[in-house]
Amino acid sequence: MTASLSIAGRAIGAGQPPYVIAELSGNHNGEIGRAVRLIEAAREAGADAVKLQTYTADTITIDHAGPGFVVEGGLWHGRKLHDLYREAHTPWDWHPALFEHARKLGIACFSSPFDPTAIELLERLGAPAYKIASFEIVDTPLIRRAAETGKPLIISTGMAAADEIAEAVAAAREAGGDPDLVLLHCVSGYPTPAEEANLLRIPALAAAFAVPVGLSDHTLGIEVAIAAVALGAVVIEKHVTLARADGGPDAAFSLEPHELAALVKGVRTAHAALGRADYGRAESEKGNMAFRRSLYVVEDVAAGEAFTQANVRSIRPGYGLAPKYLPDVLGKHARAAIPRGTPLSRALIAEPMAGES
Repeated sequence: MTASLSIAGRAIGAGQPPYVIAELSGNHNGEIGRAVRLIEAAREAGADAVKLQTYTADTITIDHAGPGFVVEGGLWHGRKLHDLYREAHTPWDWHPALFEHARKLGIACFSSPFDPTAIELLERLGAPAYKIASFEIVDTPLIRRAAETGKPLIISTGMAAADEIAEAVAAAREAGGDPDLVLLHCVSGYPTPAEEANLLRIPALAAAFAVPVGLSDHTLGIEVAIAAVALGAVVIEKHVTLARADGGPDAAFSLEPHELAALVKGVRTAHAALGRADYGRAESEKGNMAFRRSLYVVEDVAAGEAFTQANVRSIRPGYGLAPKYLPDVLGKHARAAIPRGTPLSRALIAEPMAGES
């Protein structure tokens, strides 16, 4: 298993804060200035990367209105595929300016290619990674071509059966040798109800395919993405928009900039909270050790007097013997006079205690 990898110098994997990808998709609404502002908003919110989608209506489908070419149900009901993709695509002549603007801002920029010509364009632009969208996970020739670039490859698994994921991983490995590969658990519902998020697939994917795993999240809000970090997600991908009220193909299930900032903070806090699995005491709790319970003399005891439930109790603070010793202490005798409020110690007890010779 590749324990970690890097995209544009940012390490990704176990032990690293989650890598947050802001997905622009078609939320630029056909305006390059809006696409630029989305990149800026992602950078200001603290995202690690912005992701485009590189296709044209003609590279992803054909202009046809026959069965299967018109969406039935969901957000895009009644829309012809070609029309929808023509509206949502990011023009290829925008790509150089968007990549350059992201570089100037210091945020990684890469894309989901949808055919080999898209990979050719992205290679010319120096894309630092590739993302295979869920709908393309069955396109193993596309996966092979992306893996052949030698760049890190992120594959979303929405709708995919276990054998289809295995075929995609095998295609990447066959083409790329031992590529830097990340799988993103994904449910391709737009939006996805939280109760269908199935986050337990994250550790299952990691175990089955021995790769880092993240989440491409289409639920509303940020809670599911934050929860995913506790299950080992090392990458979080979310759609972003400047304002849902502005509309756009994916606006309804996208985060606004202030929500993206909250997501970034939330997933990094969740990661920091994972801590360690041992039982060492946290620094913040060490000072409170004094307030645990222990055995104290609660009434004045004369030398030689027996300890009883009336004169020895388990109370706070914690400077005396542990409460587990109370049964052994009762009935034994004081080595010397002990005033009320004294923590009981072994030195104050005349007889041997259990385990002592």
